[in-house]
Amino acid sequence: MKLIIQIPCYNEAHSLPQTVADLPRHVPGIDCIETLIIDDGSTDGTADVARSLGINHVVQHRQNMGLARAFQTGLDASLRLGADIIVNTDADNQYPGRYIPELVAPVLAGTADIVIANRQVDSIEHFSPFKKFLQKLGSWTVRTVSNTDVPDAVSGFRAYSRDTALRLHILTTFSYTLDTIIQAGKQGLIIHSIPVETNGPIRPSRLQRSMGHFIKAQASTIVRLYAFYEPLRTFTYIALPFILSGLALWARFFYAYVNNASNQFIQSVTIGTGLLLVGLFIFLFGVQADITSKHRQMTQETLYRLKKLELGQKREEIGD
Repeated sequence: MKLIIQIPCYNEAHSLPQTVADLPRHVPGIDCIETLIIDDGSTDGTADVARSLGINHVVQHRQNMGLARAFQTGLDASLRLGADIIVNTDADNQYPGRYIPELVAPVLAGTADIVIANRQVDSIEHFSPFKKFLQKLGSWTVRTVSNTDVPDAVSGFRAYSRDTALRLHILTTFSYTLDTIIQAGKQGLIIHSIPVETNGPIRPSRLQRSMGHFIKAQASTIVRLYAFYEPLRTFTYIALPFILSGLALWARFFYAYVNNASNQFIQSVTIGTGLLLVGLFIFLFGVQADITSKHRQMTQETLYRLKKLELGQKREEIGD
């Protein structure tokens, strides 16, 4: 059983030695542990530092492409390297490495496809009350959208089974955390959480430029992914106000006509008809998007099988 610990990095030459030193050398049930650094266009020599630390594998982006792309690059590389379990952690030493055995245990036991560390936001001292509130609100929103039970949706300390990693395809560019949870929920994968403590910050977050930027980016990610996986429901929600408004205007006209036979509300028919047509068109777009979504699901399943077949052949070649 092979475990690969992947660490996406962007200018982490200072913090990387501390993060790597904290990683476990032995994990119960694991025969081989390897480390993988994804250098996302760093300019401070992160890749050189990683090699000097004895990192097993270093993958580099020629320019900074963002955390989501770095994470996907790590998954793809880990799969090619024959990982049975993949653990993702941050390079800023936020997550103590001692929790990795607990993180991979449910995957090893076959009781979970993904295990996500719960930072227990209320206990993080450097989080302001407002930030704690936003973290809880965001996690609740993700749980509602994805039909999962993840208490800390934006935690990046996670373990994935090989089969799960084969099924995940990051669709957003900002962060993979919400994307993978929503995908997992829609695909019926099993997600567990374990409580962890975190280390104090050693630098400001590079992902969160400001609170406003973070909220905007995460909210747009949730809306985009929900529309992607639930297009008919999304377009129905958008169409409903137009349809109800159109029906209300038609009802207004008929009420006035029946009571006094006046045509003073004839504009209600015109406007109401327009609103009904707009609502109908939006709903039909949703039907078309839902049909397209079914084709996407078949394409995704085909891609999963092709990747599994291709990587399975490579593992056999490596084994030989």
